[in-house]
Amino acid sequence: MSLFERQPLSDSALRCLSYMSDVETHTVCYLRDLLVTPSHADPEVTVFLTMWNLEEYWHGEVLDEVLERHGIRTGPEHTRAVRSRLGRSDRLAPIRQSLLANLIGEDFVATHMAWGAINEWCAHSAYTRLIRSENHPVLTEILRRIAKQETRHVAFYNSQARERLQRSKKARRIARLALSLGWGIVGSTIMPPAEVKHMLTYLYGGEHGLAEAHKIDAKIDALPGQQGLRLVEKELVKYGVQ
Repeated sequence: MSLFERQPLSDSALRCLSYMSDVETHTVCYLRDLLVTPSHADPEVTVFLTMWNLEEYWHGEVLDEVLERHGIRTGPEHTRAVRSRLGRSDRLAPIRQSLLANLIGEDFVATHMAWGAINEWCAHSAYTRLIRSENHPVLTEILRRIAKQETRHVAFYNSQARERLQRSKKARRIARLALSLGWGIVGSTIMPPAEVKHMLTYLYGGEHGLAEAHKIDAKIDALPGQQGLRLVEKELVKYGVQ
């Protein structure tokens, strides 16, 4: 008998893990959309994206194993259902992104890197918050290993974003516009609103959750030209968490 059978996770935690697993497993679709943009022309970026996709896929695999230990169905059929639910918007995503990104040109890569840094800050934060909420020895070890890899992802995205935004005023303006108009909390483009709200409420509800959101927003403020966006706090307000 595994420790998960003797000490199962809470229903709220399992719901969060299902959300996280679906998002991690969807990474290959995000990669699909990015490889039709100017990002694919930068060899340093594409090497990173190859490893990023592999590691995010592994995150989804290990989270699925935890879910299966609790009798929650995962696997290819579930993944197909998640992607089918997105319908036409998912099929058109690479076309829209290609047209817009290639119209912008190389400065698009700065937005990609800034967007990636913010998503990875949020992912790392979410795993850390879940560790604290559940305090389960096996889950803690799994999530710490995942968070460690997310830290490496953050380092690449953050350094690339800073360098690219610093050297181009146009890139700073484009990134700010894109983030203010288009960014949403990780997973909100593929998960039902009720699941997004549950995840945010469970991990970021209350005073401590708002303080954590402010920490992420402070990191965004430190990116050149992106001060005062309050992206994460606005998402908590949007979903009625704060």
